[in-house]
Amino acid sequence: MGEHLQIAVVCAGILVYALISRRLERSLLTLPMLFAGFGYLLGSAGGDLLDERIGSSLLHIFAEFTLVLVLFTDAAGVRFAALKRQLGVPARMLLIGMPLTVLLGSIVAQWVSPEAPWVMALLVAAILTPTDAALGQAILSSPKVPASLRQAVTVESGLNDGLAVPVIILAAILSAQVTGTDFHGAPDNLYLFVTTQLLLGPLVGIGVGYGLARLLDAAINRGYTSATGRGIAVLMGALLAFALAELVHGNGFIAAFLAGLTLGNTLKADREFITEFMESEGKILTMLTFLIFGAVLMPVGLEHASWKTLVLAISFLTVVRM
Repeated sequence: MGEHLQIAVVCAGILVYALISRRLERSLLTLPMLFAGFGYLLGSAGGDLLDERIGSSLLHIFAEFTLVLVLFTDAAGVRFAALKRQLGVPARMLLIGMPLTVLLGSIVAQWVSPEAPWVMALLVAAILTPTDAALGQAILSSPKVPASLRQAVTVESGLNDGLAVPVIILAAILSAQVTGTDFHGAPDNLYLFVTTQLLLGPLVGIGVGYGLARLLDAAINRGYTSATGRGIAVLMGALLAFALAELVHGNGFIAAFLAGLTLGNTLKADREFITEFMESEGKILTMLTFLIFGAVLMPVGLEHASWKTLVLAISFLTVVRM
């Protein structure tokens, strides 16, 4: 009875969103905001309707699954010809804007918590600096956003996670040493770790994207695949790029992004099905991810929140990142 009630409530929430989605698109309320709030109300902090067995491990799987799909499909919409003309924008965002954001963010975090080690401030800044493609999707898909800006932000958001990982790992190791705690999972050789992350991830992604483009073109030309089959191929291609990259110790998110970028620019068949898939099945995954986030992590975060949390959140969402 309990499980059926949970399913019914979640489905009802998604149904309501679907019925008024056009009106919501004109408001300031985005999909992540709504479903994180919905999850919070359904979790232990609210109505306690969601199964308490839902934990951070399930959220981790959902979040990775959704982000990989968002990165892949967003990248598939970027065109090399247009990107070449606008390459300076994402390059400046990644190579100049991102390090400056980490630096300024570290200063703000240290100012908010002067008693904490400076490496902890660096860790906080490195975690909060990279943008999330899923969070900005509602804005970037708006026709009011110029195509050149949309592509620049898409490229930046697809690569910033991979570039931030080495800084996060280094700051986490140093923080553990300063505070005297154990850091489980630290790489034996940080230089080798960074090299494989930034080299093998892109190689795997390009290989999977190009191979998938050739296979799809062959299947479509011979009439072997259906519209549904193409959508399944996109989903499995994104996950395959991520999994293979992680298997060889590359960065899976960069691999997924470059796989989508390669597929979108080497596929000869109509690419419309990629966007259509993300607008339906992909959006449901995004809804469920933020719903679980709201139910599982928001209560914990709010329990430990203070005025410092509020200052950091407002600072990074406004002054620091801008």
